Order: sequence, then structure tokens, then C-alpha cells
Amino acid sequence: MINDFWHLIVETWETGIRGIGIDDILICLAIIIGSLVARTIFNTFLLDRIAKLAESSENTFDDELVESLRGPFGLIPIAFGLYLITSYLPFSGSLDLIATNLVKMVVIYTIFSAFSNLTKPLLTMLGDNSWLTPAMSTWLSRVAGVLIWIIAITMMLDIWGIEIGPIIAGLGLFSVAVALGAQDMFKNIIAGIFILSEKRFQPGDRIRIGDGLHGIVESIGFRSTQVRLLDTSPVFVPNTDLSDLQVTNHQEMSYRRLSWTVNLVYSTSSSQLKEICKEIQDYINSSKDFTENPGQENFVKVAELGSSSIDLTILCYLKVVSYTEFSQIKQDLIFKIMESVKEHGSDFAFPSRSVYIENQS
Repeated sequence: MINDFWHLIVETWETGIRGIGIDDILICLAIIIGSLVARTIFNTFLLDRIAKLAESSENTFDDELVESLRGPFGLIPIAFGLYLITSYLPFSGSLDLIATNLVKMVVIYTIFSAFSNLTKPLLTMLGDNSWLTPAMSTWLSRVAGVLIWIIAITMMLDIWGIEIGPIIAGLGLFSVAVALGAQDMFKNIIAGIFILSEKRFQPGDRIRIGDGLHGIVESIGFRSTQVRLLDTSPVFVPNTDLSDLQVTNHQEMSYRRLSWTVNLVYSTSSSQLKEICKEIQDYINSSKDFTENPGQENFVKVAELGSSSIDLTILCYLKVVSYTEFSQIKQDLIFKIMESVKEHGSDFAFPSRSVYIENQS
């Protein structure tokens, strides 16, 4: 009786699942666990040490290269573990074919994911060239990624004996139907290509679109460009609008222009006006915050005898692009103007009108 029960246990142990014994299943589980441990060791010790060596270098290309390959390299132990399992288990016929094809798919995925991840750092390295802007690098990286995965999917389908020709032909007919209903999308893609080729703006530039939107470019996509307004609200602008509307790129300005009109009271004498103009202009010319524009010199001059004031025109240029720095320089100039006007015994005028009443009694 006990012998029969023992034989039952042995037979169950050896039969397992579809002829695969429990000992074989335990070995496969051990291989899987070993693969996961090897993946952790591979990423934690080997790649982390390589990453630390890369951090010691001055350029960032090797850092990005290591991080882009971390995921694909982590799949190598998994793929090898699956290969060991398929080699160890007594698969036969269609089951052996399926297992082998699955391993091949994992290998293909590992290889092409590495290729896909490498496109970004490689294009970033080429981004130092004048013809390849950061936005163009992003676009090319996306296009290259799509092409790489199309090739990978084609290879995976070919493993299973699926013919690609009929699928491409079917997609061709489908794409014609889609193109007829998605003309705006293709217009936006073409407009995006023109925006990139003409280098109108780059991510990080502050732009004004027409007379309305004013913000920072965050990304230039295939269909639209994301602009974050100065109140931090994101706006997605179709690329066709950016190609048709007038776009001002404030980031590309050579100088910031400051043009003011200062109104002084009519009691100000000509000598006081001369001293005020000279003192303000000397301040502008001597300050490192202002610069000389080859096309127009800085000046402070009496411009007009207004209806209720003597008007001074202040025209000068600044090198700073940051709005915060620009506001600080403007504030310092305002304080200097106020000090100069008060020191020379004049005052600021405001719009006024005198009314004379004739006594007819």
C-alpha cells in the first residue's frame, strides 16, 4: 500500500505538466530567478560603476549613452535565461518552435531597443553642429525611433512566417483613406518641418504669436507646438498657425530697446534742461548695464513742447535678455531720473488744462 502511494508520488513528480516533471519546473524557476538576480547585478554593479566613470568625464555624452543602454542591457540576462529554459526543457514539434520564436523575439526586442535608445544621445552629440538644432534632433530621434521599431516588428512577424507584402499593401490602401480625412494633420506635419528647417525658434525661446499669445516654447511636436504662457498655462498651437501667423522671437533680439518720454513742468529753464539731459545721458553711457547699438546711438534730448509739459526723449539699448534683469535696470534708471530732476530744481508735469472765465459784468 505504501509502495503504491510512493509510486504515485514519483509518477506525479516525473509527469508534472504535459510530461515536464516538477524537478524540471523547479530548475526553470531557478533559472528565471537567477536571470533576475543577474539582471540586478548587471545593472547595479557593472553599469553603475561604468556610470560613475562616465560622470568623471567633462562631456555628458557618455553619461547619456550609459543611461540609454541600461534598459536593453538589463534584458540580456533575461533573454539568456529564456534560451536556457528552452534548451533544457524537452520541447518538441510546434511547442519547441513557439518557444524558440519567443526567445528570438526577446533578442530582437533587446537589440532594437538599444538602437532606439541610442538615437537620442547620438543626435544630441551631433546637435553641436549649426545645421542640427535641438528641435531638429528631437524630431529626427522620433522619426528614427519609429523606423527602427518598424524594422523590429517586421523581423518579429517574419519569425512567425507572416508575409509583410500583403500587410503593406493593405496599409497603403488604408493610408489613402486616412490621408483624405486627416489633411489638417499632414499640413501641421509639413508646417512643423518648415519651422524646423527655417529655425524660427527653439525650445526655451520666448516668442509672441501674432498680437496674442506670449510665452516660452517647450516642445515642437509633429502636429503642434507647446508654448507655456507667462502665467505658466500650457497652450498647444497647431504648426500651421505658427507658419501662417507673425511670430516674434524675443530670444534672438540683439539688444533690448528702451524708449521713454519724460514730462517736465514749463517752469524748467533751458539751463536746467541741459543739465538734466547731460546727467542722465552720462549715467547711461557710463553704466555697464547699457550698450551701444551700431545702428542708433543712445541719447537724452528735449523732444517737444507739449500742451502741458516740456517733453524729454530717452532712447537707449541694453544687452540683457532676461526680463527680471531688464526690469531691475529700468528701475535703477527711473530712480536716477527722479534724483536728477529734483537736484536741478525741476519737477514732473502731468496733463492739465487751464480754464479762463471772462467777467462780462
